[in-house]
Amino acid sequence: MLNQEKYRIMIEDALKSYLPHGDYTEKTLLESMEYSLMIGGKRIRPMLTLLFCELCGADVKAALPYACAVEMIHTYSLVHDDLPCMDDDDYRRGKLSNHKVYGEDVATLCGDALQSLAFDIMLSDDALKMTTADRAVKAAHTLAKYSGALGMVGGQVIDIENENKNAQLDVLREMDDKKTGALIKASCEMGCIIGGADAKQIEAATVYAENIGMAFQIVDDILDVTSSFEQLGKPTGSDSDNNKSTYVSLLGVDKCKELAKELTKKAIGALSVFEADTTALVQLAESLINRQN
Repeated sequence: MLNQEKYRIMIEDALKSYLPHGDYTEKTLLESMEYSLMIGGKRIRPMLTLLFCELCGADVKAALPYACAVEMIHTYSLVHDDLPCMDDDDYRRGKLSNHKVYGEDVATLCGDALQSLAFDIMLSDDALKMTTADRAVKAAHTLAKYSGALGMVGGQVIDIENENKNAQLDVLREMDDKKTGALIKASCEMGCIIGGADAKQIEAATVYAENIGMAFQIVDDILDVTSSFEQLGKPTGSDSDNNKSTYVSLLGVDKCKELAKELTKKAIGALSVFEADTTALVQLAESLINRQN
């Protein structure tokens, strides 16, 4: 799929390089950070950052610190999400969750450390050598905004507060727009910012992100009831077990599939403002609704 495999390898190599290496006293913490960050995954968010930077005509290496930063924020959120006080999941991507390997205390601190490291690398001297200070600060601010109380973390709170309740569709949409969609929006916008996009292009990237983010969550809800542990790498049926309202429980599988396709079509349509080739982003959007894990 065009540059996606090349970029995935680039992201993996960069993530490894950004982790602290050496004979540190905090060895257990560093091991736990590497365990969850390098456990695998689709790397969708950092991929989006690189693809939008490329679409704007800039060198993707300049966006690499920001791509890795969003993946670190995403990983920290998963580590915390798996904790017993949250979703209490024992597996992530087919392997034991961080807290099952290192304990709840280290897992909590692992997430905290990954969050700090994300901003460290975005504002480092090496990152600033590849872009302007203005773009670096704007990108870091974008990630902070979307990952905070009115973004990803806020979405998690809405999720917690609506357990064992029959949440309505509007609540579900707000929750998923923040919990899942916020980091996807950050990923796309940061790529545009580092790439030197204008306001119209950034707005289009946001529309693309909003729609694929919602489609991604809808497909997640479908897979939770149609897939197996072997396919997903984590327990299925957890939404039902936790008495959570989902798109599937409110709309049914067939309607959800139809809605995911409509959202993907809207996302692809938003790319029309870009003059460069958008094939890679079109393919990525389509792959997200056809995935099996």
